[in-house]
Amino acid sequence: MRYALQTGRMRWFLWTVAAATLALDCSFALAQTADAKEEGAVAKFEKSPWLLAPMFQSNPKLGTSVGALAGYLHYFDEKSRPSIFALMGQYTSTDSTIAGGFAKTSFDEDRQRLLAGLMYGYVKNDYSDYLGTGVPLKSNGELKSFITRYQYRVQGNWFLGVQGLYQNMAVTGETQFDDMFLNLVGVRPYKSGGAGLVAQYDSRDNENRPTQGLLFNLNNIAYREALGGDNNFDIVRADIRYFMSHGNGNVLALRSLNHFTSDAPTQAKAPVQLRGYKMGQYNGEYMSHIEAEERYRLGEKFTATVFAGVACTYGNGKTCEKANLFPAAGAGVQYILKPKEGIVLNLEFAAGKDGNQGVYLKMGYAY
Repeated sequence: MRYALQTGRMRWFLWTVAAATLALDCSFALAQTADAKEEGAVAKFEKSPWLLAPMFQSNPKLGTSVGALAGYLHYFDEKSRPSIFALMGQYTSTDSTIAGGFAKTSFDEDRQRLLAGLMYGYVKNDYSDYLGTGVPLKSNGELKSFITRYQYRVQGNWFLGVQGLYQNMAVTGETQFDDMFLNLVGVRPYKSGGAGLVAQYDSRDNENRPTQGLLFNLNNIAYREALGGDNNFDIVRADIRYFMSHGNGNVLALRSLNHFTSDAPTQAKAPVQLRGYKMGQYNGEYMSHIEAEERYRLGEKFTATVFAGVACTYGNGKTCEKANLFPAAGAGVQYILKPKEGIVLNLEFAAGKDGNQGVYLKMGYAY
């Protein structure tokens, strides 16, 4: 039995790495072929405002998803950072579908920034240990959400802004037992509408591929029935990221994320967000994590990452003891699609405790 399990995991790992590597190769094979046929074609590709990137994710507990992101890059003026308008879609081996669109803009000489996104998803989850209860659970969820955030540069690197979010989430169990357990732990269909404030300090030299600088973001969302939700609760998040260049193009990236909730329903509590873990599988009243990532320059077009971190869920009687600590570590390789904008295609493997692990192919660094 143990041999069969290990063999199955090994086959899964080899298959997912091979598939992800193939997807990564495909993303820039066109550019390499063009370069071989015509001098300067790669440079033309890199300067194009169009962006197309494959998306891939695989986890032995959650199945495999494949998809793509298509975007358009635009500069509103010479001093503003690059803006991106994109559509994405994914389909998984568990018959789940995720699709959406977003706009991330910088304009008015980067004095104003606006983020907006729409998302739809039909997700079939298969948890081996739901919320740390030791109970396996299968559930279906349909999610519709909209989020927007506006920020204005008030002085130097300081921004102040507002944000709003609306979600409509329908959750059902695969079996009668799953439905009973969902009701027991307080997971029910819900609507949530909220608004809040944002304070941010941003001295990064590049949003997509920073080599130095500091990002500090403090924001809250007050969910209220008056804004279309089913519950009144609050969320506060503090996100700190520091980037230090060293050596010949290498970067050390550090992050501390703190997520606090008050009176939140079970499905809206603070989740573990480290790579290697399924979002929503482990959560608590509060969640804090720290992580470090070394980004090593392999060459003009490639970088490699090695990362490690630990998260803790606590509050409401829970402390940061061993059962509530979630370590994670991994490594990856990145191909620089758009050098000027700092956009990379990122292939990573991450592993946590209790068999949590995953292979990811996506656009951009983790933070």
